[in-house]
Amino acid sequence: MLFSRLVAGALTATVLAVPSAPGPLGDLVAKDGFPGALASVRGSDGHVHDYTAGAGVPRDGQVRIGSNTKTFTAVVVLQLVGEGRIDLDATVEHYLPGVVPGGGEITVRELLQQTSGLPDYDDVLFTRPQDLVDKAHSYYEPRRLLDAAFTRPAGFPPGTKWEYSNTNYILAGLIVEQVTERPIGEEIIRRVIEPLGLRHTYWPGVGEQRIRGTHPRGYVAVAPGSPWVDVTDMDPSLGWSAGQIVSTPGDLRAFFEALVGGKLLEPAQQKAMMTTVPAPGFEPTGDWQYGLGLARYPLSCGGYAWGHGGDIQGFETRELVTTDGRAAVIAVTGLPTSEQMVTDVDDRVEAAVCG
Repeated sequence: MLFSRLVAGALTATVLAVPSAPGPLGDLVAKDGFPGALASVRGSDGHVHDYTAGAGVPRDGQVRIGSNTKTFTAVVVLQLVGEGRIDLDATVEHYLPGVVPGGGEITVRELLQQTSGLPDYDDVLFTRPQDLVDKAHSYYEPRRLLDAAFTRPAGFPPGTKWEYSNTNYILAGLIVEQVTERPIGEEIIRRVIEPLGLRHTYWPGVGEQRIRGTHPRGYVAVAPGSPWVDVTDMDPSLGWSAGQIVSTPGDLRAFFEALVGGKLLEPAQQKAMMTTVPAPGFEPTGDWQYGLGLARYPLSCGGYAWGHGGDIQGFETRELVTTDGRAAVIAVTGLPTSEQMVTDVDDRVEAAVCG
């Protein structure tokens, strides 16, 4: 995920859960120290409930969804595959000649599957926790992100390992633009956001730093024991097709429900997306498997659920959706400062799905 690995060590917080918060969600604020939390949950009875915890957190407010953007990008790529305009087993060099070192050996499928071996530009641009604050207003054109990534060599031959890299999804976005001759953000809006009626989900414009609708504040902490720093207004271009979108827990839940329910892709592309490989280190909890922009998680209550998750300055979002209609999305309004905080968010999402 974006950025959370930069910050280590637990912090305390003085913000307490609002009385209306359910216990587990409130614990993320009162015990883990997150400034706030919000959730959207569909139970086994089909009813949807929205929850909040923390001061000043609006119900179903807009948040930055970080790497959940990758799933939107993967859907667009796979729709183009279904239209015969992209071949999953064609090389990156075929679509982006001369852009990627070794691009003639890397396939589009390996980009989406995170098995390309390409280095992550995050590791070059963000080397200190303080960078999360200092670079919050920096604008990054996509080719600048690639320039940063390719200052480092590939980590392994394509297809031989799994390793998360945001660079893969910047390239996926550029391939979409090459094929469609339209911006990736426009394609996501036209193909996903508008058809699903996601009224509170949008692709920020170039240089757009404020969140448009009703939203909580978002924070980072740069060292153990440090105060939370407000980074609500920031430039999300560092995520682009790997992490730029703004949404709400409710809209994000509706997106993953539609995707897992087969409403966005043809059967062949749905099968490709949900064909997984082991993803060691994707999350600190569980035996995750990664498909094409969608990850599978074995539930403690039996069966599997699907999601992705995302981290970006100010916010972390996690979700799980089952094929039998249960779903939960939780967003916290600060980047975790310890692995335990990440685990606790994951555990709350699973608990909500398992009921």
